[in-house]
Amino acid sequence: MQVFNKSKDLQKQINALKTKNYTIGFVPTMGALHQGHLSLVQSALQENDFVLVSIFVNPTQFDNPEDLNKYPRTLERDVNLLKTVSNQLLVYAPTVDDIYENTVTSKHFDFNGLEHEMEGKFRAGHFDGVGTVVKKLLEIVKPDKAFFGEKDFQQLQIIKTLVKKNNIPVTIIGCDIYREPNGLAMSSRNERLSESARNEASFIYKTLQQAKIYFGTKSANEVVKWVEKQFSNNKTLELEYFTIADETNLKPVKRKSKSKTYRAFIAVYTENIRLIDNIALN
Repeated sequence: MQVFNKSKDLQKQINALKTKNYTIGFVPTMGALHQGHLSLVQSALQENDFVLVSIFVNPTQFDNPEDLNKYPRTLERDVNLLKTVSNQLLVYAPTVDDIYENTVTSKHFDFNGLEHEMEGKFRAGHFDGVGTVVKKLLEIVKPDKAFFGEKDFQQLQIIKTLVKKNNIPVTIIGCDIYREPNGLAMSSRNERLSESARNEASFIYKTLQQAKIYFGTKSANEVVKWVEKQFSNNKTLELEYFTIADETNLKPVKRKSKSKTYRAFIAVYTENIRLIDNIALN
């Protein structure tokens, strides 16, 4: 498995593959890899001749410096984990300087208002940071397809908008949420949870599943109030937000329409660790 730290070396290898008409799949990550990431890599391998995995903890998408400092950096472990999937992968593990050169700042993006909903209300500048690094990575890698998990569904919609607005020639593929046996959406943050908190956090997905059932017969507002009540009665999980939104524009639903698709989004704190999840409702 080849691991590249510099974009110029990586691009030389990618250009050599493209001259032979090989297709390139891309899975961008921030490392601390788990089975959810590996499922993205497996999807990419099924659809492309070669797959590149980037491992880069992007400083510009953290609104909390403490969160950035605590984010696990486990490159050697990550590479060994990727080897269990395939030895034919390419890995790009750049330094901050290789991505940002001398200026570690975000560009400002207009994502048609998607950036102001949900996560955007609670994480100032987050999606500018995401847009900045994803655009840079796509320009470096020039993949045919890039694969993102639906756990970050808002981010997925924003990246699709980024690609469309900037005419970047890549197909963005959304992949199903990979869950732990108890239903908790798999995340690198889960490793920081105590065993009891990890077990208790299964309540998040159970509540989403019940909300989906209720959405079939109740109004969006009634479902939101029901979810808020469930968490007000929970002593270990603190609800930050629960929203039912139109999948296309991410606007909160006021009145249901049979012609639209909806999704429920949630953010919860436990042990000062923030967990997010979502579920398709129809």
